[in-house]
Amino acid sequence: MELRESLQNESAKFPHWEFVSGYDTNIHVAVLSKFPIAARRSHTNESFLLYGRRFRVSRGFVEIDIRVNPRYSFTLITAHLKSRRPVSVADQADLREEEARVLREKIDRILSADANANLIVLGDLNDVKDSPSTKLVIGRGKRGLVDTRPAERNGDRQPNPDPRYEPRRITWTYFYGKEDSYSRIDYILISKGMAREWDVSGTYVQRIPDWGVASDHRPLVARFRALEN
Repeated sequence: MELRESLQNESAKFPHWEFVSGYDTNIHVAVLSKFPIAARRSHTNESFLLYGRRFRVSRGFVEIDIRVNPRYSFTLITAHLKSRRPVSVADQADLREEEARVLREKIDRILSADANANLIVLGDLNDVKDSPSTKLVIGRGKRGLVDTRPAERNGDRQPNPDPRYEPRRITWTYFYGKEDSYSRIDYILISKGMAREWDVSGTYVQRIPDWGVASDHRPLVARFRALEN
């Protein structure tokens, strides 16, 4: 509510929201929306087996349908997977991979029912694109998601000299002070159906002075132009 009020004072009104509390009572997942939320199917009590033990998904997943106009809507899933901070109960990478597997099940359920579904999956996946957990979420084949890969608007246009890799654009979203390192661990992923409405020119990393005052993550922006179904 405090964030909504602050934004409203800057003439950015988000009258609709979804707030999810999972197993972790300290960190939550939320969505603010300018458009009405037509349906809510958020997940707060997911679990998985690892090393023969039952673990809970720490922060849950937001799953909502957002109605842009009477003829167009899309499904949004928001996630915040296990951090890379070591814990005593299990390997942090294994925990994150299993959380990603649970998330992928939600994605597959939607795309199995409708291969052309308008679906956005976004959030802090807490690992790089080549990691097992991120690969699980992105998937492959007909149900694979498209990585929008937001980058700074700094004029970079050249392709990577090595065609195996993405262009050398500045895409980092997170600064880790201990290592003095920058990495991309936040994503906006979209289904092939949603990709028809994706405006690549309106997709970027928000690059602002003193970006780290509010967070050690940088905001991502992706723009879509709603087409009638």
